[in-house]
Amino acid sequence: MKQFLAIVFTIAFTLNLSCACGEALTPEEMLAAEEANMAQDLPLSSSDAIDPSARAEMIDSIIALAQQLYQDAAGKAQRAQYSGDIYICKNFTVHLFREVSPDYRMAAYPDTELVIPNNQPREDCAPYTYGIEWEEVSAEEGNPFVEAARFRYDDTLTMEENRQKAREFLMQAQRGDFFQMAANYYYGVGAHSMIFIADYDPQTDTVRWTDSNMKGKSINGERYAYVQFDAVKEIDWFVDAFCRKKYGATIYRLREDIVRAE
Repeated sequence: MKQFLAIVFTIAFTLNLSCACGEALTPEEMLAAEEANMAQDLPLSSSDAIDPSARAEMIDSIIALAQQLYQDAAGKAQRAQYSGDIYICKNFTVHLFREVSPDYRMAAYPDTELVIPNNQPREDCAPYTYGIEWEEVSAEEGNPFVEAARFRYDDTLTMEENRQKAREFLMQAQRGDFFQMAANYYYGVGAHSMIFIADYDPQTDTVRWTDSNMKGKSINGERYAYVQFDAVKEIDWFVDAFCRKKYGATIYRLREDIVRAE
């Protein structure tokens, strides 16, 4: 209030001085003085006015659909052989996103439909292994994700130093985050995609997720995958998988300005 009164006094003094000298302020000068006053007490930004329930609702819908597909599979392996099969690992997470995303937009780009990037081409991942990250797609083009955290094995550090960084990286996992890794894990080697369904739990040192095709089998020469929901592992299980030379992982998170489509 004191600051406001001081500004008012200054403007009033300026007006009186100008009048006393026989110099009237022009409309442009009056506007500039008014804007200077307003700048002292700016209104909330548009991001402050966004209803966070829309983003939470989108995440809830993605996770609920994953649970439904898990229940529909009833423990039976689903075909994951051909490009259109939704039970291939990245196809599964993309399917979940695409089924839900038409109901949402970004506040910054309300007329742009949301998209999820493809994996970065193999040659663009070099010197790291394919599957470590997604393509770079701008928000203007509809990408509602930001890179929340990344881990890349660093040859200049010791294995223990790398493992510590990998653990710190994975501790940042939050409910609704999409996870992309290039790894050598218990069930396979290569790229894998999944979605965290809970924040990292420091009490148990675990993460919980949903995915498809981490586990699978061959039937008549074709790949079949198991859908997982509420799978849980200590984070060292993942660290063992992607904390290797030329390997790593990335956490992608939905932007805060998710709104419902009009």
